[in-house]
Amino acid sequence: MKMLNKIFILSVGLLSMASCKKYLAVNSTPNNPTVVPPSVLLPTTTIAIAFANQNDLNRASSALIQHIAGVANQTAAYDVYNLAGAFDNQWNGELYDGAIVNCRQLIAQDSATSPAYSGIAKLELAYAFSLCSDIWGDVPYSQAGFGTKFLTPRFDKQQDIYQGNAALGITSIFDLVNSGLADLAKPSALKPGKDDLVYGGNLANWTKMGNTLLLKLAIQLTNINPALATSTINAVITGNNYINANNLDFAVPFGASVGNQNPLYTFNYLNRPGDQMLSQRLLNLMISLNDTVRLGQVFSKPTGTFVAFDNGSTSSAPAQATRSQYAGAYLIGTTGSAPARLLTNFQSQFILAEAALLLGTPGSANTYYQAGITAAMQEVGMSAGQITAYFTANPTIVNLTGTTAQMEQQIITQKYIAWIGNGVEAFDDYRRTGYPALALVNNPAGDDPSVIPTRLPYTNLETAANPNCPNPRPKTDVKLWWAK
Repeated sequence: MKMLNKIFILSVGLLSMASCKKYLAVNSTPNNPTVVPPSVLLPTTTIAIAFANQNDLNRASSALIQHIAGVANQTAAYDVYNLAGAFDNQWNGELYDGAIVNCRQLIAQDSATSPAYSGIAKLELAYAFSLCSDIWGDVPYSQAGFGTKFLTPRFDKQQDIYQGNAALGITSIFDLVNSGLADLAKPSALKPGKDDLVYGGNLANWTKMGNTLLLKLAIQLTNINPALATSTINAVITGNNYINANNLDFAVPFGASVGNQNPLYTFNYLNRPGDQMLSQRLLNLMISLNDTVRLGQVFSKPTGTFVAFDNGSTSSAPAQATRSQYAGAYLIGTTGSAPARLLTNFQSQFILAEAALLLGTPGSANTYYQAGITAAMQEVGMSAGQITAYFTANPTIVNLTGTTAQMEQQIITQKYIAWIGNGVEAFDDYRRTGYPALALVNNPAGDDPSVIPTRLPYTNLETAANPNCPNPRPKTDVKLWWAK
């Protein structure tokens, strides 16, 4: 939490400086700067979006899509769909008063002279807004992150966030990404170096990140706007400049010191080690796919076998020392320094497989599908021999067969497995496709116990402070605009 506190403090400072800038200009001094250098701002935006993805939003979504089972405290509540009253810190500190306001500041101060920084900021801003909208639906977007200019920002409709609305002055999130990509190609007075925590100032890799973000945004629209999805994906394929190797992943590093570690490690091994563990349902799925070698790369086996728990069960949980919990270099590392993987090679491959299957975009769906499985297995540390052995022993699993719906289910199921540790992405795919087929938990509660939630509820603080926040809030069984 030290890292998050630093981000929040800097965000508040920026808002204060923005409102007082005209007064400070009267008596300026180099010891009291009114503009935070981009090299200071950029790490805060990058860390903020990674922290938001890996922290409480991840715990809730990972329980809802049954990667993990909640055993105690908040995660146990999320497990049975009790979601109201949570996520104020995520909405405010991590996203709107963290990543979003600082990205806006980078864009405002650097787009004219140092577009390398504003380009990266636009890509990160688009990622942050996609995280918000894909979790909550209609959210502040076009008026968000501008400090005191909009004290109670409008909630833009999700369809306007994705598609734009000229009448309301809303630029689409696709255009935001494309604007960022255009900035990266311009001459820039200042360019990032070590302050770029992911790519070390390699703008070519940021371009690949931006194009992969376009793929992620486009595939969300397969149900609702297949024409936009198809044209966007076709353009990315034609450009052939997206994340297509594991070493190009948009993976945000964390540190080994206390306060700077990956939230997955901090929560599961330092702060709340008894709150969550491997879901019995995920274990059953992996056994059915003969895929327990891979599962062993991301969950521990203290007793030599997997020890899981059924979602929503009121039975006594296994002794903590025996439980299977997040583990391995891929998810947590030995000291908590594993990176947060936000956009990945396996993700690109599975998106292109699904697009080829459903939208008729170029390429072989089966070839992309197998590339996705391979990349995901490599990512968690499986050896080439283990991967080859799996493909040889399981031809019906690693080859697409059956109806279009059955092949789509295969693709999304493999993507769901690959996203262990990033429940937000798996939650998006589940709500968009209905795959994998998940049964209700035991003892469901929440807004509607008969339905796995399709959104998170708006936070109490935002509902109280912003008159534009829908009130009463949509229940968690109200589907998002793009959901199936």
